[in-house]
Amino acid sequence: MSAVARIVGKYSNSLRLAAIAGAVVLAGCSKEIDSSTFVDPTIPADQLYNEALANIDAGDFRQAKLKFKKLDRQHPYSNYAKKSGVMSTYLAYRAGDYSESVSQGKRFVQLYPSNSEAPYAQYLVGMSYFRQIQDITRDQDSARKAYQTMNELVERYPESEYVEDAKRKMRISKDQLAGQEMLVGRYYLERNEYLASINRFRGVVERFDDTRHVEEALARLTESYYALGLTQEAQTAAAVLGHNFPDSQWYKDSYALLEKGGLRPQNSGGSWLSRLTGVLAGTART
Repeated sequence: MSAVARIVGKYSNSLRLAAIAGAVVLAGCSKEIDSSTFVDPTIPADQLYNEALANIDAGDFRQAKLKFKKLDRQHPYSNYAKKSGVMSTYLAYRAGDYSESVSQGKRFVQLYPSNSEAPYAQYLVGMSYFRQIQDITRDQDSARKAYQTMNELVERYPESEYVEDAKRKMRISKDQLAGQEMLVGRYYLERNEYLASINRFRGVVERFDDTRHVEEALARLTESYYALGLTQEAQTAAAVLGHNFPDSQWYKDSYALLEKGGLRPQNSGGSWLSRLTGVLAGTART
């Protein structure tokens, strides 16, 4: 036998011995492995819930969140699972994870619309949108969703303790939406794009008449119509403004503008503005 053959044979024997030894070791280890270590032990629902609450009291929101998730996983049909759904929504909101808060809250309301905690879950969804409202120069989708969500709360749960604050948040959200419309309207007005500005200001008067922007919107309509030579419409806009806000500086400015052209505020009828003469009173000032 050559030297090379002897080396190869020796190497092969060593591999076989190593393989046999490894198998023996693995066989021995397999006897010592406890399969229970791979199983998530079931903990009573009330224990998990109370432990999670204790974590919240201790400021350990991460552990609380994990406990609520485990509760939902192990006891999905228990009353404690329902409670954990609301608490998970709250924890996400508290942590500033608004997308998670919206997801959890909507899920709870959808699954348990008649539950006593449903109004609170709905409120947290609305607040999650509300906290994301940006400056009027930015997209106002969050303001729109905040208004819609809070409005649903008011309509579905009118006896809820959250209704009054929901209404306040609705007013703020609506004012924000009107503010952006005014911003765009002024942009067009400054560039003498009067038809475009009229569309924006008209939208504010028709859809946001209970916001603080309606006075200026009527004055800007007077200005835009006057610039286009639509004097009758300008006079009507000023008349509506004067009827609803007689002490407004915007009315004084509009009156002065018309006076320069030998005109006065006058509601001659026939305009979409005509029907608003008595509609805005008592709403825009509240």
